[in-house]
Amino acid sequence: MLLRQLEYLVALAKERHFARAAAACHVSQPSLSAGIRKLEQELGVSIVLRARRFSGFTPEGERVLQWAHRILAECDALRQDLSIMRESLTGVLRIGAIPTALTAASLLTAPFCERHPRVRISLESLSSREITRRLAEFELDIAMTYVDDDELGAVRVRPLYEERYLLLTPDDGRLAERESVGWAEVAALPLCLLTPRMRNRRVLDRLFAAAGATVVPMIETDTVSALYAHVATHRWSSVIAHAWLHMFRTPEGMRVVPLETTAPAPQIGLVTADHDPEPILARALLDLAAEVDVRGELDRILREHA
Repeated sequence: MLLRQLEYLVALAKERHFARAAAACHVSQPSLSAGIRKLEQELGVSIVLRARRFSGFTPEGERVLQWAHRILAECDALRQDLSIMRESLTGVLRIGAIPTALTAASLLTAPFCERHPRVRISLESLSSREITRRLAEFELDIAMTYVDDDELGAVRVRPLYEERYLLLTPDDGRLAERESVGWAEVAALPLCLLTPRMRNRRVLDRLFAAAGATVVPMIETDTVSALYAHVATHRWSSVIAHAWLHMFRTPEGMRVVPLETTAPAPQIGLVTADHDPEPILARALLDLAAEVDVRGELDRILREHA
């Protein structure tokens, strides 16, 4: 069994298409198909469902795929471990982040790159469900997400900060001069919010409901940047997480007002899959996170804008 054969299998699972998988591996389609057939012969099982087009994997193939992810991840860890022995980390650190935490990621990635200049970073915006899946399948080294999410499964957690919520509203709006506002008052405004598919929005819906209010936004979007683009027209207000101020600040002609809440604040943190050996690059980021005061920096930015 060759590692290359396992790489072919993982690429096929990702692309769901033989030609695209071959292109991703920089080989011809016949070479990729031959490599997978050779793997089937060596293991004595059928891995791929045979059809004119890719139709999925057999039950045995699904099990082989799980092991392929694990074996390739262990090989990456071995290379990283050896790079430490050479006194310089190298490789690619694969980070997934929920969109609402992505705005604060540079508080960690910037000092990490300064400390480990030979490491490259792949940073993806992912849903919390996708983060859970890709951590389990060794497709991510580490993630920034809600650490109190029941769907996370078996993970190791390092909390970073608590998410605080603010009303972002035109500075001539009827609530702009208040020191704080209630959720029911905000629900009556023309709002632009994230979609209910996103964990942030589901948290907000529960907070609105706790105040006896039902929110019906005029605009829903799945990106923070699109939300800001609409709110910056001064036609809508929004409820934002304070970490967004790190990237987007307060648009001209807008104001942020703290929202009143007694509910526990959701926590954002770093999570890794609960398995050993721990990815070396993920450990390096966790070690740096212990030195960086992410919570304090976001609180400082909040004081500037609120």
